[in-house]
Amino acid sequence: MNTFLSRANTIFAFTLSVMAALTFGCFLTTAFNDHLAPVTMNTAKLIVKNVPDYSASREKNDLGFITFDLQADLNSIFNWNVKLLFVYLTAEYQTKSNEVNQVVLWDKIIKRGENAVLDYRSMNTKYYFWDDGNGLKGNKNVTLSLSWNVIPNAGTLPKIKGDGRHVFAFPEEYQSSKF
Repeated sequence: MNTFLSRANTIFAFTLSVMAALTFGCFLTTAFNDHLAPVTMNTAKLIVKNVPDYSASREKNDLGFITFDLQADLNSIFNWNVKLLFVYLTAEYQTKSNEVNQVVLWDKIIKRGENAVLDYRSMNTKYYFWDDGNGLKGNKNVTLSLSWNVIPNAGTLPKIKGDGRHVFAFPEEYQSSKF
């Protein structure tokens, strides 16, 4: 004869198995979505300064200032299995000392039900655009790209790069410390 605890354990294990199967089924219904959206961006104001880095070395490094325009409609990415999007703008460039440099300049969290249309004009960066040397002045191949991480209710966490990039060049001369 089975005890009460034995029966409760059986019911709990069966319920857990059914919930796992349902969660996997939910994941499969959206697993093959591409999560892509068109992105348009542009830069408006470009400034590069040579300022001291207040770390241990106290050498001067490049600091870039940009303002950007960004348009993207991310509503098509949302479905019943998407909880939120973590959207971020990155700049990628190459210098003599580093083959690949990537800097996150701006980010935003968009929850389901919020406005997922991004339409920004002359927006300032949220984070500093530091280079660990003098690789920004005169750099002609800096690429801006918008990416996002899809946070689902169930399933994998895909990292998607948006359709659309913008390439720009920093000025050949440093700007003085006063704007």
